[in-house]
Amino acid sequence: MTTRHYINRRRFLATTAASSLMAGAMGISPALAADPIKTAGIYTVPVEQQWVSRIHKAALTAQERGDISYTFSENVSNTDYARVLREYAEAGNKLIIGEVFGAEQEAREVAAEYPDVAFLMGSSFKEDAALPNFAVFDNYIQDASYLSGIIAGSMTESGNIGMVGGFPIPEVNRLMHAFMAGAKEMNPDITFQVSFIGSWFDPPKAKETAFAMIENGADLLYAERFGVSDAAKEKGILAIGNVIDTQADYPDTVVASAIWHFEPTLDKAIAEVQAGAFVAADYGIYSFMNQGGTSLAPLGTFEGKIPAEAMDLVTQRTEEIKSGAFTVTINDEEPKSS
Repeated sequence: MTTRHYINRRRFLATTAASSLMAGAMGISPALAADPIKTAGIYTVPVEQQWVSRIHKAALTAQERGDISYTFSENVSNTDYARVLREYAEAGNKLIIGEVFGAEQEAREVAAEYPDVAFLMGSSFKEDAALPNFAVFDNYIQDASYLSGIIAGSMTESGNIGMVGGFPIPEVNRLMHAFMAGAKEMNPDITFQVSFIGSWFDPPKAKETAFAMIENGADLLYAERFGVSDAAKEKGILAIGNVIDTQADYPDTVVASAIWHFEPTLDKAIAEVQAGAFVAADYGIYSFMNQGGTSLAPLGTFEGKIPAEAMDLVTQRTEEIKSGAFTVTINDEEPKSS
């Protein structure tokens, strides 16, 4: 397990001073200004891993604003997760964030022991009214995944797309299905090779799986995991990214990416904790496009290289998604090759 601390005293003092001056200017007593919420993050993978990196980024942003003070642990095994949760709760943290996909029951048992601590956890399950301090979230970025599928469908020449995922759990399945639906908007005859590597962070295995798909005719890859874009780059084909924007690393490979913005989710939790109103809830909606929780990454080097028909449809659907006129279907079932 690795623990890092991101508390810069000079920056914290400067932020606090600035907040006090602002509070005074608004006629609010500095004594009444909210103190930073002591917050801990617990992650089972490195913070560089794409999914966790978005949570980590949002927490650092909230700390920069002075809303929280943030400490985190990475590479925590599922068997060790409950112990680390308990240690952070005992240390006085009032908000604990993380992902409990492999330690669901244990995490909920710990939360029950600390009713005054707010737990905001990535989970495939829903909230439980009997556990009022345990809220759940997931990356419901199917809106942007669907849009990236439209682009993919317009860029594949063989009509054969390879898709490499970590595990077939709802948070992955729904993105794949949305991507596939978008691609079929451009070409209903597209076929998909779907495979899961059984790991959240195993770039070599993901790359090996992607190579096999390329050998089997795929000329475009959906890179749900790290390693897939490396295979695409080496073989000179295109890829679609997921959760983070990696085009700077693959300027001739990654055409588009569905980006997850965790800030709306975390900011909602922070506001609830500050107000003393944090309750069990499903924070998944704050990942939707109309909440600012997802977007397409800038096209960068592929600007102007995507067929106009596809870009017109992306623009149309984006407006419709934001207005509510079009809803991307959420399908959590395991996707299959077709």
